[in-house]
This record gives sequence, structure tokens and C-alpha cells, in this order.
Amino acid sequence: MAKEKEKKDKFLIRLRHRYRLVIMNDDSFEETFSTQLTPMGVFILIGSTFILMATLVISLIAFTPLREYIPGYADVNMRRDLVRIAFKSDSLEKILILRTSYLQNINDVLKGNITLDSAHTPPVKDTLLANLPMKASVKEENLKKNIESNEKYSLAFGSDNKKGLSNFFFFTPIKGIISESFNAKDKHFGIDIVGPENEAIKSTLDGTVILANWSIETGYTITVQHTNNVISVYKHNSVLLKQIGDVVKAGDPIAIIGNSGE
Repeated sequence: MAKEKEKKDKFLIRLRHRYRLVIMNDDSFEETFSTQLTPMGVFILIGSTFILMATLVISLIAFTPLREYIPGYADVNMRRDLVRIAFKSDSLEKILILRTSYLQNINDVLKGNITLDSAHTPPVKDTLLANLPMKASVKEENLKKNIESNEKYSLAFGSDNKKGLSNFFFFTPIKGIISESFNAKDKHFGIDIVGPENEAIKSTLDGTVILANWSIETGYTITVQHTNNVISVYKHNSVLLKQIGDVVKAGDPIAIIGNSGE
């Protein structure tokens, strides 16, 4: 330990030793310049110079337009604007060509110079696909039959040749307790269901929303038109999730359960 400490002390002493740097004239041996230096001072001078140069370079790159010339350092927004301008220029060029052709055609029509050029010739029929064998394989025929058989039990609305509600597979709009059933004598043409709070009401069949509004009597109400003149109505909701004209599938959420209206 003593030897290592002694070596360390000697090294520090050497760093602090003073050396004279002399520049002399080679012909007359006249001393032109001289200065005293220490190894520690030389190290500090070189380090300070390096730090100063690095700071200067970073400042030039960060705060001057020189950064635009460095690959990958350019402004992202500027690059995006350049791409957008390029696309817009291409679109304007195409519009200009179309308008020029349109005006030229009008000019030819007014002058009576109507010719059947290549722009007005009917498109050539592509014979490449016509020569390809289009006969389905045995696997494709089996897959087609399998898909057609599965569609018979789909939850979607039935085909146009089906008659009667018994041929439809209705999706349950909501799970809950039936508080009042359908009763034509009491003019209760619906089913009242008590379900969990904030539960989603789902469409019972595929169809299109034809009514979505609010009234004092029925509250938030949504009506969906299905095939074969089947219409489903969902009343007393708290929120409607669909608008008039929206196409829905069986099981799609269309409203949130509520107690609006009378």
C-alpha cells in the first residue's frame, strides 16, 4: 500500500512539474518565444478546447439553419408539408389535364371537328381472364355447400322466401325479468323487461334504423326495419346509440336501458 501511494504521489508531482517550451531561430539560435507549461495545464487546455468546440458545433446545429443540411435532422413538419404539396401539385396537374381535354373537346364540337380518337374508342376487352380455367374444384364446391348450409341457421334475418315469424332467429335484446308480457286485450303490444342498470339494448335482427327520437309518452325510442315487413321498436331508453339510416346487425348495441317517458 505504501509503494502504491508513493507511486501515486510521484505521478501527481510529475503532473505539476514545470517545463519550458522554447521556440528558437534555427539560424541565429535567438529565442523567439518561450512559455512555462505543466502536464496538468496541457491536459486542462486540451480538454477545455474540446468542450468549447463541441459546444460551438452543437449550438450551430441546434440554433442555426445548418441543421436542415444534416440527413434525418430536418424539420418533420416541413417534410410533411413538402409531401402534401407534392400530392396536391400532382392532383392539380391531373385536374388541369382533364379540364384542358374537356375544353378541347367542347371546342372541337363547336367547330364540327368530331373525330373518333383513341380517347373515345371503347375499351378493349381483356382476354387474359377469359382464357383462364374458371371451373371450381371439388374442395371449393364442398366449401360452398358448407357455407350455404350454415347460413340456414344464421342469426340474421331470413331470406325473402321465408314466411312467418317462426322462421326467424331473433337475438335477445336484453337479459332481465319480464315485468309485463304482451297483452292485446289491454292494448299492451310489447314486452316490458327489467334489466341491469346501464345495460346495452341490442338489435334483435339485421336491419336499418328508421326512427330514433324522444317523446313524452315513450321517451327515447328507436325503431329498426327488418326484412319481410318486420319492425322492432325499443322504447323508454336512457340513451340512443344509433341514428336514422344506420345499418345494424343482429346483436349490435343500439341503445342503453332506461326509464324515460311515461
